Amino acid sequence: MSRANPDQEAFWTRNAQTWVQRQSELDALFAPVLEELLDRAMLQPGQSVLDIGCGTGISSRRAAAAVGPEGHVLGLDISAPMLERARAKFPDVETLRFVVADAAEYDFGTDRYDHLISRFGVMFFADPVPAFSNTLKGLKPGAQLTCAAWSDLPANPWFLAPLKAAKTRLGAPPSLDPNTPGPLAFRDIARVTAILEDAGFDDVHGEAVVLTLTPTGSLSSVAEQAASIGPAARTMEHFEGTRADFDAIVRDVERAFATYETAHGVRVPASINLFQARVPHG
Repeated sequence: MSRANPDQEAFWTRNAQTWVQRQSELDALFAPVLEELLDRAMLQPGQSVLDIGCGTGISSRRAAAAVGPEGHVLGLDISAPMLERARAKFPDVETLRFVVADAAEYDFGTDRYDHLISRFGVMFFADPVPAFSNTLKGLKPGAQLTCAAWSDLPANPWFLAPLKAAKTRLGAPPSLDPNTPGPLAFRDIARVTAILEDAGFDDVHGEAVVLTLTPTGSLSSVAEQAASIGPAARTMEHFEGTRADFDAIVRDVERAFATYETAHGVRVPASINLFQARVPHG
């Protein structure tokens, strides 16, 4: 594998341990997003599916269950440690294969897929138009794309509350281009639909959907989870924050999330952009 996206490859290798350790928590947290994605994808028995940014593999496994024994799923991710965990979780699913690769440069050869899915994967493309153009090479004429990405920051307290807490404690890290590869890079629906059209897709559609994230555990453990990933973690890393800094951030997040406590656990509102498109015929 060459290095078309070295920054993201380094990031997801360096930070993979956190995601692997929290794999079950994150799968539970984002379960409503995956359900919405799969409901819209409407995968059918016998189909072949390409899962971009599959992480520790739950989305690929769910896709494999949907397409059944006559189907096939290829899970692609740039992080070797995360795919190592995915293979360990699902060693006996014969219709499921994981490959460490950058989707922007992966050689699909003669393979052709009926559907491309991605839950929080494609927003990390370093150069989205050529990346999507390359994935299009792996899709059949008429194939469908269904992807989920985060909407605007103000509509997503899962990111906003930890970010505010980290800035209050440590200050603001250097500003980044808002379209830099990362969780919020695909927040602008019009920009992303234009990217998909420029990459060669037809029938492009995007909409923001309000969902409720379902983290597990107590309020304090949910606050710690939110502070351990995303913008708060980036701020901690930039300022070389201490354990005392982290604990203070967690306390602030806990206070912010208290309003989301229910009889069924902490339930955090979220706004997710869902994109769908098709590969042109002929």
